[in-house]
Amino acid sequence: MASRLARFCQKLKRRKPLEEATMETLLQRCLSTLDLTMLGVGAMVGSGLYVLTGTVAKEISGPAVIVSFGVAAVVSLMAALCYAEFGARVPRTGSAYLFTYVSMGELWAFLIGWDLVLEYLIGGAAVARAWSGYLDAMFNHRIRNFTEVHVGVWQVPFLAGYPDFLAAGILLLVSIFVSCGARVSSWLNHTLSAINMTVILFTIILGFILARPQNWGKQEGGFAPFGFSGILAGTATCFYAFVGFDVIAASSEEARNPKRAVPVAITVSLGLAASAYILVSTVVTLMVPWHHLAPDSALADAFYERGYGWAGYIVAIGSICSMNTVLLGILFSLPRIIYAMATDGLFFQAFAYVHPRTQVPVVGIMVFGALTAFVALLLDLEALVQFLSIGTLLAYTFVAISVIVLRFQKAPASSSTSPESSVPAAKEYNSFSDHIELVGTEQGPASEPGQLRPALRPYLGCLDRCCPGTAVAWAIGVLVVSGAILACTLTIGNSVLKLPHWGSVLLLLLSGGMFLLSLIVLGAYQQQRQQDIFQIPMVPLIPAVSIFLNICLMLKLSILTWLRFFIWLVIGLTVYFGYGMRHSKENQRELPGLTITRYVVFPSGSSLEETVQAVQPPSQAPAQESGHLEQPSSP
Repeated sequence: MASRLARFCQKLKRRKPLEEATMETLLQRCLSTLDLTMLGVGAMVGSGLYVLTGTVAKEISGPAVIVSFGVAAVVSLMAALCYAEFGARVPRTGSAYLFTYVSMGELWAFLIGWDLVLEYLIGGAAVARAWSGYLDAMFNHRIRNFTEVHVGVWQVPFLAGYPDFLAAGILLLVSIFVSCGARVSSWLNHTLSAINMTVILFTIILGFILARPQNWGKQEGGFAPFGFSGILAGTATCFYAFVGFDVIAASSEEARNPKRAVPVAITVSLGLAASAYILVSTVVTLMVPWHHLAPDSALADAFYERGYGWAGYIVAIGSICSMNTVLLGILFSLPRIIYAMATDGLFFQAFAYVHPRTQVPVVGIMVFGALTAFVALLLDLEALVQFLSIGTLLAYTFVAISVIVLRFQKAPASSSTSPESSVPAAKEYNSFSDHIELVGTEQGPASEPGQLRPALRPYLGCLDRCCPGTAVAWAIGVLVVSGAILACTLTIGNSVLKLPHWGSVLLLLLSGGMFLLSLIVLGAYQQQRQQDIFQIPMVPLIPAVSIFLNICLMLKLSILTWLRFFIWLVIGLTVYFGYGMRHSKENQRELPGLTITRYVVFPSGSSLEETVQAVQPPSQAPAQESGHLEQPSSP
C-alpha cells in the first residue's frame, strides 16, 4: 500500500522534460516581433482605457490615478519579466501551464491550465457583453429594448436579464477570423490596433489642448483627494488593466525568433500600454474635474462637457476597436492553452488537431469560441467577473515560482562541449532536474547551478553538507509560505484574523524575517547563466516580490470568489484524475515495453543520441508525436 501511494504521488510530481528549445512545430512560425508586440498592446489597451480611468479617478484615487497606473505598471512588469524569460527559454505554446509543467509538476500544471481556461472563457464573455452594451448605448438601447420585447425578461439567478445575441455573434465572428490562421489574426489585430492607437493619440493631443491645470488644484480637492490609501486602492484596481501580456508567451511557438521576439514584445507592449493609460488618465482629469467624470464613459463625456461632442464619437470608435483587439487576444490564446494540454495528453486528444492548411488548433478555436459565446449569451457576468482576478494572479504566482526553481537547476552542457565526447552508460532522463553528464567534461561543483558559492563555503559550510538541491528546495518553500503569511498579516490581519496589535507585530517580524532569510539562502547558491537567452536580473528578488504582491492582491478578493474558484478546481480535478492522469504523455513514457530514443540537443546544433532498451515488447508504445524531440522506436 505504501509503495502504491508513493507511485501515485510520484505521478502527480512528474515534470515535462525541458530539452533545448527546438524550432520544429506543427504550428506556423510566422509572427514577427512587431506582430507579437501589437498582440500584447491589443490585449492590454482595451475597454479599461475608456472605462477604468474614469471609474478609478472618480471613486478611488482622484487625479492621482496616474500614480496608481504607474505603480501598477511596475508591479505588472515584475510578472511580465518572468513570462519573458520563460517565453524565450521555452518557445512552446501553453504560457503559464507549460512553465509550471517543466518546473513544478503535472498536477500543478493541469490546475494552472484549467485556471487559465476559466480566465479566458469568462474574460472573453465579459468583454463581449461590454462591447455589446457600449454599442447598444450609442443607439439609445434599441437593441436591448427590441430583445426584451420579442424574447422577454428573465428573472433567474446567475442568468442575464435578456439573451445578448450581439455579444454571442461577435464572439463567433472573431472565432472565425482566428481559425483562418495566425497571419489573418495578426493582420486584423494590426488594423484594429492602429485605429485604436490613432484615437488614443488624438485624445491625448486634444485633451492637453483643452487641459485646465486648476482641475488639480485645492479648490477641486487637490491631486490626491483620497490620500495614500486611495492611491494604493487604485493600484489594486489598475493592476488588471495590464492583464493580457501573457498572450505573447502563449504565441511564442508561432514566433519566428522567440528568443529575441518574446522578451522585446512583452517589455515594449507593456511600456506602450502603461504610457497610454497614464497619459489618457492625465488629460481626462485635466479636462474635467475628477468628481464630474462619468464612470462608464469618462472620455466621451469629458469631451461632451467641454463642447466637443463630435470627439465623443471618435472615442466610441476607438473603444469598439479596442474591445475587438482584446477579444482577438483572448480567442487567440484560449485554444492554444487547450492545444498544449491536449498535446501533452492531459486533455481530450481531439483538441490537439491542427488544421494542415491554416496550421491552427481549429477544433479548440471553434468549440471554445462557441462555448464563450454561449456564456456571453446567457450568463450574468457581474458575479463572475472577479474570476479574472484570481485566475490571473494565481498564474502569475506560479510562473514567478517556476523562474526561481529553474534558475537553480543544472543547465545543459555548454556550447564548448565537444559532441564527439564519449557518453556514459545509457540513462533515462525523466525531467530537467536530472543532470545531463558528459564523460571528459570536468566541471567543478562550484560552477554548477544549485551549488553553494565558493566564497561562502567557509562561512556556510552547514548548507554545503546538505544533499544537492535540498537547501534550495526548502528555501523556496519557506519563501512562498512566509510570503503568504506576511501578506495575510498585512491585508486581512485586522479585519478577518482579528489579531491583537502585539500578535500582528510578532507575526510580521517572524514572517518578514523568514522571507528575507530565504532570499539570503537562495542568494548564496549558484544560478544558471545563459548568454544567448533573456534572463531576469536580480533573481530571486524580483520573482519573490512578484509572488508577495500577487498574494496580497488575491487576498483582497471576496470569499464568494474563492468559493466559486474552488468549485471550478474540483471540476478540473475530476477531469484530471478521470482522464488526464492516465492519458498523460509522461505516463505513457513510464509504461514498460518501450524503447525510447532521446536527443540531447546542444547549443552548438549537434545532437547526441542515446537509447534506452525496454525489457518487454513495445506494443504499448504511444504514437509518435510530430515536432517533439522524444520519439518511440522499435527495438
